[in-house]
Amino acid sequence: MVFKKLLGALGVGGPSVDTVLSNPSTYPGAPLTGQVNVVGGTQDADIEHITLGLVTRMEVESGGSDYSAVADFHRLTVSGPMRLAAGQQISIPFRIDMPWETPITTVYGQSLRGMVMGVRTEVAIARAVDKGDLDAVHVHPLPIQQKILDAFAQLGFRFKSADIEHGQIYGVHQTLPFYQEIEYFPPQQYAHGINEVELTFVTSPHAVEVVLEFDKRGGLFTQGHDTYGRYTVQHQDADTTDWRAVVDGWVRQALDKRKSMPGFGAPGGYGQPGYGQPAYGAPGYPPPGYGQQGHHGHYRRGGHHGGGMGGMAMGVAGGLAAGYVAGEVFDEIGDAFEGGDE
Repeated sequence: MVFKKLLGALGVGGPSVDTVLSNPSTYPGAPLTGQVNVVGGTQDADIEHITLGLVTRMEVESGGSDYSAVADFHRLTVSGPMRLAAGQQISIPFRIDMPWETPITTVYGQSLRGMVMGVRTEVAIARAVDKGDLDAVHVHPLPIQQKILDAFAQLGFRFKSADIEHGQIYGVHQTLPFYQEIEYFPPQQYAHGINEVELTFVTSPHAVEVVLEFDKRGGLFTQGHDTYGRYTVQHQDADTTDWRAVVDGWVRQALDKRKSMPGFGAPGGYGQPGYGQPAYGAPGYPPPGYGQQGHHGHYRRGGHHGGGMGGMAMGVAGGLAAGYVAGEVFDEIGDAFEGGDE
């Protein structure tokens, strides 16, 4: 997708900018390349800087209220001060190294409804900044993330919603000020004990922290409550592990308190990676990343919990794509990006 816009904030006859991505599809930790094409207007102009920003939409909880915010989370200056002559054409190549914690926006070739991300171009002339338009970016899962998503689909979990929450997860090192939540409805074999599951990936170059929050059902004489699990998995284990068995073990561990790890119910135990019990259906070995399990313990800080953005129950899309639906996300909320506050 290519956007071209006359920089209205810079006056009639000012320069125009055309940001072109070589390929709008990328992955966490992968490069996003392209070029910024600038054409001078009817008179010379002194450009102070040209900056690209990765932009997304997140949910924010503050002062007891919740709201959505559009913000840059990664910025790259592709040009410093320069003089652009009238009618002059320049092309500036760029490379954005996507942060490893970049949220996933596209699964099985389809957009996750509610997820939006793009590159916004800023051109500053004489202290007037025009943010231009937004070029959509599609972030696909890394192999280890894809295997875990596949496992949830194979076990019958149905996608509910996905959103980005502003805040930090207790005990997990984050470089970005937010985290993604992918929510599922459980299949029949787990529905007796779980209402919903929220999946979060916090990715680094070497490993992925998988954080699960289980909304557990109450019984006749007990109230429902949340439990969590945190597991460290390695990128190199993507193709050598039975992830369906591993994920099934994670879920059953949450269902059965008697088989939970030491420290169950103690928030202070959260964040201690290690190995736990063998996965159900895979006796005899501790699966990679088996980690700590416990009660909720307020492990998400500054986040918002709810139905997410544009979430809805979905039908089967065929094969492993069950539960995912393509969304015209930029048509739905594109106006929020135009001139949005940072």
